[in-house]
Order: sequence, then C-alpha cells, then structure tokens
Amino acid sequence: MSATLVAKNLSGGHAHRTLFEALDLTVAPGDVVGVVGANGAGKSTLLRILAGATEPLDGTVSAAPSDAFVGWLPQEHERVPGETVAGYLARRTGTAAATEAMEATAEALGSDSPTAADEYAVALDHWLASGASDLDDRIGPVLADLGLDTGTDALMTSLSGGQAARAALAALLLSRFDVVLLDEPTNDLDLAGLERLEAFVRGLRAGVVLVSHDREFLSRCVTRIVELDLAQHQVAVYDGGYDAFLEERAIARRHAREAYEEYAATKADLVGRARTQREWSSQGVRNAMKKSPDNDKIRRKASMESSEKQAQKVRQMESRIARLDEVEEPRKEWVLQFSIGSAPRSSSVVATLNEAAVALGDFRFGPASLQVNARDRIGITGPNGAGKTTLLRLLLGRLAPDTGSAALGASVAVGEIDQARTGLAEDALLGDAVEAAVPDLSPADVRTLLAKFGLKADQVGSRVDRLSPGERTRAGLALLQARGVNLLVLDEPTNHLDLPAIEQLEEALAGYDGALLLVSHDRRLLESVALDQRWDVVDGRVTVR
Repeated sequence: MSATLVAKNLSGGHAHRTLFEALDLTVAPGDVVGVVGANGAGKSTLLRILAGATEPLDGTVSAAPSDAFVGWLPQEHERVPGETVAGYLARRTGTAAATEAMEATAEALGSDSPTAADEYAVALDHWLASGASDLDDRIGPVLADLGLDTGTDALMTSLSGGQAARAALAALLLSRFDVVLLDEPTNDLDLAGLERLEAFVRGLRAGVVLVSHDREFLSRCVTRIVELDLAQHQVAVYDGGYDAFLEERAIARRHAREAYEEYAATKADLVGRARTQREWSSQGVRNAMKKSPDNDKIRRKASMESSEKQAQKVRQMESRIARLDEVEEPRKEWVLQFSIGSAPRSSSVVATLNEAAVALGDFRFGPASLQVNARDRIGITGPNGAGKTTLLRLLLGRLAPDTGSAALGASVAVGEIDQARTGLAEDALLGDAVEAAVPDLSPADVRTLLAKFGLKADQVGSRVDRLSPGERTRAGLALLQARGVNLLVLDEPTNHLDLPAIEQLEEALAGYDGALLLVSHDRRLLESVALDQRWDVVDGRVTVR
C-alpha cells in the first residue's frame, strides 16, 4: 500500500528542553529522507515522534491513509534476554504485535461488543499487511542469503556483533512497512551488508526516513536531507542528495557569515562616526560658552549653530543605526577537537606474524605472514566473522598462535579503540576509570580532558557500562589524546560518532605519524586516511594489496 507521512509545525524535545521546532516535512512513496545533526540534536527523538512512540511538544504527525503501517526500527544496543532469532525478527517486523492484536480481537468476537467484528476486521487487515501470514516461510531464504546460519532458534544474546547486525538487516528485508523509519541501520554491517542495505533502500516503494552517520550510504541513498542544527536552533530541509546538501550548506553558512560581517562592519562604522560627531558637538558647545576676549556675539552665535549641526548629524547617525536590519552572529556548534598523543618512536618493525595460525572452535585463522613497520598505515577489511579481530589479537600478542610465531616490537606503545569499547573498567565511574588509565593526570585534569570530548559531570559520575556507545567512543578518544601512542589500533572507530566527530577523527589521523591499523567499513574514512596497504581478510585468510 502506498502511504504518505506528513509532519506539520513539529517540535520535539524532552523535559524543559526543546531540541527542534517548526519542522514541516512530507514523506511520499519513494522518498528517502536523511536526518543529520550533531549527537543530542534530536534525530532519534524525531524518529520516535514520527513513529508515534513519543508525543511532540507541538505540531502534528499524520499518515494518509490513516491505517498506514509505519515501521520504526530503532537502534538496539542491548539484546533481549531469552529472545530467539525468530522472535527478534517477528518483533522487529511488527508481525508479533500484529498477531497479538488479531488474536485479542478474535477472542472478543463472541462477546456482546457491537464493535468486535469491525475491530477484528481491522486487526486482520493489519496482520495480513504486516506479512505475518508467510513470515516463517520467508525467514529461511533471507537468512541464508545473508550468510546467517545460526538457525532461528538461536538466542540473540549468543550472536556476535556481526551476526546481530545481519539479523537486524534481515528484519528490514522481511518487513512490509508502508513508511520505514531507520535509526543507524549501517552500524556493524560489513561491506556486503552495506551494499545489500543500499540496494534495498533504493528499491523501496515506501517512503523512508533514516538517521545515519555513514556518509557514503547517505550519498548513495537519500533524496532529501533534514538538518537539525542545535547550535543555531534551526531546522532546514534540503532537496537533493547528501553531497548537494554539503555544498548548499557550505554556501549558506558562508553567506550567513558574510551577512553578519557586513552588518557588524556597517554598524561599527556608524557608531564610530556618531561618537566622533558627538565629541565634535560637545567641544563646539564648550568653546561657544567661553566668553571671547572681544565679546564677539556674531562669532559666538556661529559657533553655537555649528555645534547644533553637529548634534543633528549625531541624531541622524543614531537613527541610521536604529534602522539597520539586525543580523545575528552565526553560532558555532560544539565540535570535537583532538589530536592523538605521540610516544617516542618504536623499533622499525612494530609487529610480525610468521606462518601464524590458530584454531578457535570450528574457525581457523591463517597461516599468515605479515609485517607492520613504523609509520605504516594499514586498512583491514573483510566480512563480519572473517577473522579481523583474531588478526589484531595475534599482532598485539593477546592471542598465541597454535603454529608459527607472532612478535611485538620493542618500545611499542599501543593505543586502541576496540569494537566493543572495552578500554576502561566497566564497573568503575568514568572519571575514576580514566584516572586509573592515565595516573599522571590529576582529577581536575581528567575532568577537563573529558569535558573537551563532550563528557560533562553527569557522564563523569556515571559507571562506564551505563554510558551510551557514543559516550564510550569519545572516552576512548580522550585516552588516545592523553596517552603517548606509536601503534594505533582502531576497530570500527566511526560507529556511534556523529558526522562532525568523524571529520575531526579524520583530521587527527592525518596528523598522526605512528603505525596505524584501521579496521573499518566506513568507505569514506578508508579513502581519506591515505593508507599504505589494504589487508583483506576472508575466511581466516589475509590478502595484501
């Protein structure tokens, strides 16, 4: 069914804080709308409002037809204990809720309720539209196509991060929503999964609203951009794709800055001229009031008239200042700015593997012979589960090979952000955990460091395991700045970072001159980092190119 979602004069936020307001948006069939903005700007809040899960502070959201099936797939950082893959897919596709609603209305058919039959008919239509009738038949082929062979009875909590990402993608592919709302659908997907997701989104007849920090995904998929600018407290809608948005936004920001500078210069000039005229007028009055030696009344009168003319010019200047159309100075949003602390150079050979192989259950990695030299910049790519993390563990000496050898060079200072963001003690308060990791810093210096990364008192006083993935990532970046590093290991560093922070990460990597091992599926990051080598890992085998 074709459906259109319409938001009028929409405002959203929480408690006493308004995050965005006055948003007008129409999502028609085939539209792909990307929502961008810094973390905390209200992107997920907007999706919740569009989904009907949160009430707006102002404005309305409506669908045409009114019974359109609006599907909302939020980020899920925690898996539901006891939930199987089949149960997860039924929940995420909306078929579980549709089945419960239909069964509840079916039980009421024998009651005295005059509306029971109508309610059942509506629930049955929704159940059929959700695809619940043949979901079980469709699950197997989709999971097989995505390479997820765990079985539908497997618990979600037993899946790896890559497997869970493929299950989330399967839920999307199995869904039959009339309008689709996606919150960070690219997280943890490998390149094959990203390509499948892109093809699916581009081929949808339904309207889509999505939040993503994957710039290449946005560039390839979206037809319109909604920018939530928290600093300017503005909402802007840009027609065209993501790259056109970047160009148009840059032009708009330049014009806004130029307009303000022109206004400020004009005002400063008028104020300065008014001040000069006022001083001249005051001086003229004082001179005129002095009694001249020859008591020349005519000259005194001329001096007074000149002073009055100067005063009139002052009033004219003040009137021109008052008539100026005020232009507010564009405010700069908070931007993560950091560098990677450098340590003394390590040995020329940082790490080596010599015919190293290891078996982990049914999975076998290697044999692999590889070498990382000082200042090498190496990108590591490959499907989820191919052995990228095993490779890193072997190189860093955290896993001993069953055969062959692995060695870490002398004076190697490792800085790492792993995919699970486990670099700090999970059960400690963030401030205490960072103090323990960087003992040379005082508690005050730790608070200052974390504040530079957008981590304020609430986060500093929270346990590490209760922080959001984005907050944990920024805490990891803070450690990289505080410590000296000559081997930098980054495993999917852009996950949960907003677009401005990703750009700052790229700048920091450009200025870092130590060895780099970068595991990423962020295609634009891999292009921008100026890699010396690419290591492709497939089924435990490494190909160097």
